[in-house]
Amino acid sequence: MANKLQQYFPMLRTREEILHKIGHRPNLRHIFYSWSEKAQNEFLDFTTGAKGVKMMYDFASKELLNPETHRERVNEFLSLLLGQPVKILEVLPNDGTRLADESTLLITDIVVELSDSSIVNLEIQKIGYDFPGQRSACYSADLLLRQYKRVQQKNSLKDPHAKVHYKDIKNVYTIVLFEKSPKSFYECPNVFLHHFKQYSDTGLELDLLQKYLFVPLDIFKEIKHNESIPINLKDRQEAWLAFLCMDDPEDILAILEQYPDFKECYEQVYEICRNIEEVMSMFSKELAELDRNTTEFMIDRMQKEIDQQAEELKEKDRIIAELQATNERLKKRKI
Repeated sequence: MANKLQQYFPMLRTREEILHKIGHRPNLRHIFYSWSEKAQNEFLDFTTGAKGVKMMYDFASKELLNPETHRERVNEFLSLLLGQPVKILEVLPNDGTRLADESTLLITDIVVELSDSSIVNLEIQKIGYDFPGQRSACYSADLLLRQYKRVQQKNSLKDPHAKVHYKDIKNVYTIVLFEKSPKSFYECPNVFLHHFKQYSDTGLELDLLQKYLFVPLDIFKEIKHNESIPINLKDRQEAWLAFLCMDDPEDILAILEQYPDFKECYEQVYEICRNIEEVMSMFSKELAELDRNTTEFMIDRMQKEIDQQAEELKEKDRIIAELQATNERLKKRKI
């Protein structure tokens, strides 16, 4: 009997069909049984429709939010996030926006120039990193420098002796979607959109160009589930966020009932899932990357704890030294 998602998406195979295909291909069988039992079940669940595909998977998000092939879709998504009409003018290479080894925790990184020459960097994070504000400020500074260089280059093409006019430098937006948000975001458990920009404490208004938006999707998911079951989506912005972070079949059906046009996006991903060999290869890379990211994340956390313990030991040593010095002074007074 077809499950609920198979009724909507008949291209989905049954569990038996997929296992049969894997069992008759030695290379696929080797890959499948190299995974943990949890990973095996996860793969079978999303390829058969027992659960939905996690759209935060690298292969899904890069396919669905590819500004080269789905520009209008990305235009709409960015417009809803930024609260203003957005039109992508050019897709930029993203290698200039990564600093050192920061790419290790990044899943998707899209950099585009808008029609008003603003630059938007959209990142999808599976694991919420430490110090998100400081890191994002560094990314934003890098984007701003890129903006300056692009204006400089454009002006020099018109006139080799032209100078950069700072009025030509436009906004740079850093947007980060967290699948699992940093602990600090849970200080605001009822908020899933956090806009940041620089401002003055005197009321003076200057356009300092750097804008930020952080979207903790795990908190959004909790909010919607706490409000009602099935979920009730207030607008297309919420529909997009639900589409990206919810994989329960009941949630997916609720999204499709309220916003039927998302069926095209789901079909696009499920067509990918029909190519078992390709999707197994992509899922293996996903698992390997997640393991590596988790390991590096835990190493960073452990190093932070070690550094903190070292500071605490230094403080204890200082106190002990002071007490010993005080004790020596008291002994001398008695003598």
